Amino acid sequence: MNLTVDGRTVFATTGGTEFDAAKPAIVFLHGAGFDRTAWRLQTRWFAHHGRGVLAVDFPAHGRSEGPALDSITAMADWTAKLIEAAGLKQAALVGHSMGALVALDCAARHPEKVRALGLCGVAVDMPVHPEMLESAKANTLKVQELMTFWGMGNALHKGGMVSPGLWLRRESLAVLAGNEPGVIHTDLAACNAYKDAPQRAAAVKAPTVLVLGDGDLMTPAAKGKALAAAIAGSKTVVIPNCGHFMMVERPDETLEALKAHV
Repeated sequence: MNLTVDGRTVFATTGGTEFDAAKPAIVFLHGAGFDRTAWRLQTRWFAHHGRGVLAVDFPAHGRSEGPALDSITAMADWTAKLIEAAGLKQAALVGHSMGALVALDCAARHPEKVRALGLCGVAVDMPVHPEMLESAKANTLKVQELMTFWGMGNALHKGGMVSPGLWLRRESLAVLAGNEPGVIHTDLAACNAYKDAPQRAAAVKAPTVLVLGDGDLMTPAAKGKALAAAIAGSKTVVIPNCGHFMMVERPDETLEALKAHV
């Protein structure tokens, strides 16, 4: 499905059913360097259980036109415009990592457009290792390898993928390799520079659930709980034996955590 935001084409998938703006909507937002495909195991369930689903590619990602947006606040404003472009008054936002920061910022600054929040793999601050930033800026393979290695939980490095036929390490590398030069660096730099999460969290009024992995090296659960403490009435679910990519590593547990909230 194609939408138009700021005069540029945005691509979104709809979970295998035709998008119906009359249904309660959920917009899924991916993390740095990735795309809409990260959510395919959750979007199908919601799309077949009474929700209107849009799993979007941020600008310059997947099949959406560029250029990439260079700050979390710019992405949050873009998300608010996307909700309007889809013919919606409001939507639940489910974001992962960078996408979770975007969802948080959008809910705080555009509260009339956000009815609920699901924040996956998120933390009160998300600094990026200088080695990753340098590699991304130089457009070398090292950043892709580091993002994949640190992103996967320990259990997945040893096998045991619950989704038949899916090799998470290879898929992660393939999606990251598909980015145009500069896109991963723009994403990571935006996460590294964003310091407003505590302030935005305090302003959130929408029902919120945080989904964290107990083995997440990129956004440790303790730092996710610190963010949760600033969001009034929020619920936190910590998934055992899980790294940063919970929606793929532990898709069923992630879905269960989101079901009652979005």
